[in-house]
Amino acid sequence: MRSRRGRRAERSSRRSGLSRIAAVLGVSTQTVARRYRRLCAEAGLRVVGLPGPRRAGRSQWLVRLTAAPLSAQDLAHALARRADTSWVKLASGGTEIIAVVHTPAGGAGGHSLLLHDIPRTAGITAVSAHCLLHTYLGGPTAWHGRTAFVTDRQRRQLAPPEGAESARPPTAGQALADADGELLAALERDGRAGHAELAAATGWSPATVARRLAALRAGGALFFDVEMDDTLFGATTQAMLWMTVVPAHLDEVATALARHDELAFVAATTGRTNVVAQALCTDPVALHHYLTHRLGALGALHTLETAPVLRTVKGAGPLAAPAAPRRSPSKRR
Repeated sequence: MRSRRGRRAERSSRRSGLSRIAAVLGVSTQTVARRYRRLCAEAGLRVVGLPGPRRAGRSQWLVRLTAAPLSAQDLAHALARRADTSWVKLASGGTEIIAVVHTPAGGAGGHSLLLHDIPRTAGITAVSAHCLLHTYLGGPTAWHGRTAFVTDRQRRQLAPPEGAESARPPTAGQALADADGELLAALERDGRAGHAELAAATGWSPATVARRLAALRAGGALFFDVEMDDTLFGATTQAMLWMTVVPAHLDEVATALARHDELAFVAATTGRTNVVAQALCTDPVALHHYLTHRLGALGALHTLETAPVLRTVKGAGPLAAPAAPRRSPSKRR
């Protein structure tokens, strides 16, 4: 049980120091550090610092691509290598690719992926793009399933400072600046990088780094996310849910969905469907129960399409650099 609590604590704390996590869990710092290294090596655990799209001057599009099974995996990996994509997934039997595309807000000048690259790509048989209008769950707000085994008291102790990583509108004057580019690039690679490492990457002093981090987090311009294998939390069945809700009840329904433990992401979108969600369930039976009992009880829900997710090719941050191969010790001649 302690290792399960450790996984939840790491998700709750994000950039918390290992000594702070150890104190909250009542174990030694060495135990937390050892468990953290093991999760990084075996479960793909990674903390990434990400810009808040609104303050970064970005729009987010959820793109659905249909391709032949033989080319879908290659297309998914090609999308994952791009700097303007995140959450690239293979779904629907391996014939559908779902990805979040980040574009400059307010203009088409940087929409190269949507306007040029995708339409010219061979093997794609269908494309639909849905602008994310409002995120109700996801990004700064964590999936409830990752904190289920941490007590309420431990969750409060590990919570970020007031105002940091909140879903409320950011305060004025904390928009990202061009000078923040190197800081963000370093945090996207490693969200747990220390002030000294960030100072070396930016050329700033550690004190300047600390002040800028605090200001960006408090203003909602920067948040931290955790990438990890969700099957370790029992989520062996994942699906994207595309829903149509009566517009007058959209906000009410989406707010209610954001409280469902089975969902890790809920957003309002443009397109034929106006709400999208990601479900994480223990098995197909649990997914069926969720669809028929919890979602089925929502009278304002008109249509529902379910797309099973086979694999996540890319998460919130950039692809991690491949580990260097181990060299065998040289033999004496």
